[in-house]
Amino acid sequence: MFRPEEQRPMTSQFAVRVAVVSGIALVAFTVIFFRLWYVEVLSGEEYRAQAENNRIREFTVQAPRGEILDRNGKVLVENRTALALQVRPDQLPQNTKKQNDLLKDLAKVAPISYAKIKREIKQQNTLLPASPVTLARDVDQELVFFLRERQDEFPGITAKEVTVRKYPKETLAAHLFGFVAEIGEDQLDVPQYEGLNPGDQIGAEGIELTYDSALRGRNGAVQVPVDASGNPRGRQLSEVTPEVGNNLVLTIDAEVQAAGEAALANWGAGKPAAFVVMNVNDGAILGMGSQPSFDPGIYTPPVSQEKIEALTNAENDPLFNKAISSEYPTGSTFKAITGTATLEEELATPSTVITDGGTFEYGGRTWTNAGGAAYGPVNMVDALRVSSDIYFYRQGQEAQQVYNESEKNVFQDWASKLGFGSPTGIDLPGEASGLVPTPEWRNKLFEQFSKSDSECGKEIVFDPARDCYETVDRIWTDGDNMNLSVGQGDLQATPLQLAVAYAAIANGGDVVRPHVAQEVQNPLGQTEEQFTPAPRRDLDISDSTLATIREGLRQAASEPGGTSVQLFGNFPVEIAGKTGTAERGIGNPDQSWYAAFAPFDAPEIVTIATIDGGGFGSDAAAPAVKDILTTYFGFKGKQLEQATESAEGSAGATE
Repeated sequence: MFRPEEQRPMTSQFAVRVAVVSGIALVAFTVIFFRLWYVEVLSGEEYRAQAENNRIREFTVQAPRGEILDRNGKVLVENRTALALQVRPDQLPQNTKKQNDLLKDLAKVAPISYAKIKREIKQQNTLLPASPVTLARDVDQELVFFLRERQDEFPGITAKEVTVRKYPKETLAAHLFGFVAEIGEDQLDVPQYEGLNPGDQIGAEGIELTYDSALRGRNGAVQVPVDASGNPRGRQLSEVTPEVGNNLVLTIDAEVQAAGEAALANWGAGKPAAFVVMNVNDGAILGMGSQPSFDPGIYTPPVSQEKIEALTNAENDPLFNKAISSEYPTGSTFKAITGTATLEEELATPSTVITDGGTFEYGGRTWTNAGGAAYGPVNMVDALRVSSDIYFYRQGQEAQQVYNESEKNVFQDWASKLGFGSPTGIDLPGEASGLVPTPEWRNKLFEQFSKSDSECGKEIVFDPARDCYETVDRIWTDGDNMNLSVGQGDLQATPLQLAVAYAAIANGGDVVRPHVAQEVQNPLGQTEEQFTPAPRRDLDISDSTLATIREGLRQAASEPGGTSVQLFGNFPVEIAGKTGTAERGIGNPDQSWYAAFAPFDAPEIVTIATIDGGGFGSDAAAPAVKDILTTYFGFKGKQLEQATESAEGSAGATE
């Protein structure tokens, strides 16, 4: 009647459980099957490639950057090959004791102490994360062979050939060149650096930055087999040869550049200074310099944290390009601009005469000429020749009257047209805008943006770029326009902006766009791209105005009573030039300026020099410009000596 237990019929509940378990098993096996099919069939090649990569290491071969040459083909920046002792921190033993023992062993055979090795690894890894640490450059070949033969004993230590920047002229034109550096982690995602890796070199400042895409070549690569520890084993598998970057030809003339820097060093006597030499017709920069300067080679590996910090914190900021970034009042060099505005807006005619008695009272203060001089009846040409402040103060009053009646800013509008108050557009980073002060500017700041500052003791403009920039404890007055007429007050301009304005007067009204790059050449010397930027604008300045201003500047340099006749009265080439002595506030010595274009009858170049604390324009800046022009025009000893002697004794105003 009763069957054994195992022969009893399966209950429905148990059957359901079996079915569920079987279904789960079937699904699991199906998933596993399709996964294996996906891995083996669909993704087989990919995984095989990954496995292959585990035993193949690719090393980047840095491409040499293109050379930088002057307009005559002289090499200003080049490359050289150096044997560098390097450490790859990521390949050092992770155990601290083993790592220290390894570095101590390295110190026994390398020309560098253990303490310095540790310090360099820490500092350079902070400056250039994920990059090889260069401990020493130009190491001995014997050390290279020693390390290569004992690679197992010195993991992460390499000695390899690297291409580094070489500056044959050391500090010459350093502010123009800038320097190169390792790409930063935050730059790797920038489109212009697409395809670059940590450790790659890019332009960091100056021309190296602006034209990085042209100068930077295309990196190569070498593939070698490695063992499980990552050590090279066997022959090289493949190689992609790096492509050298293109060469960049500058508009710079190396001789003019050297003359300008020597002139600043001589007449500036160590003071901060700057100069600009520019073609008046196309804006090509023939020379541009800033003092103090620096050696770009300091950024060539091995990078020293101490040296970079010392350079960054040095007095007078050697890294600062004063020719395009410093902002000063220009003193009487600005009279050529206010003179142009005066004539074009018919505040006066070329023959209008004002009696300069040396002083007059206005607005509760006494207005005087520099040195207390009095020049009697003067017209525009006379006023420029002797640099009569009284004449231009009177024009400042006239310009203010126009503003009071029509809210038209006569001097400011023409200064802006001639390039002041905005970047010139030069192909260098870091250019300042300067400032052309207007009633609206001052009144708005006084009303809305002034704040109390205990250090200044007055209401001041809140400008994070400057401390105690300029007091604004009052609104605009007639005196502000009078100060502007002689390049004083709130006016702020760069030497390059002044060069652009004088070039426009010399060339007939074209406001040129300055540039330092002339063309890009491939490694074979073939032109790939030329740079001929069009003028920013063409001003409609009357022939009468141009002739008057030019003649006033010529007489200032060449005729008796001219402010620089003692320097240029018998110069072999006739020039047009203007001195400037700018007051820079209580406690700051006068700023020395000189602006000139030459030859007078067919202008080719404009030359600007300015020296902090240089005193009268004729004392420091004008002699510096003379030295530059002497080199540019190629005067030789006897000829220039005779011209200088014949000019001695000619009396000129001291400005």
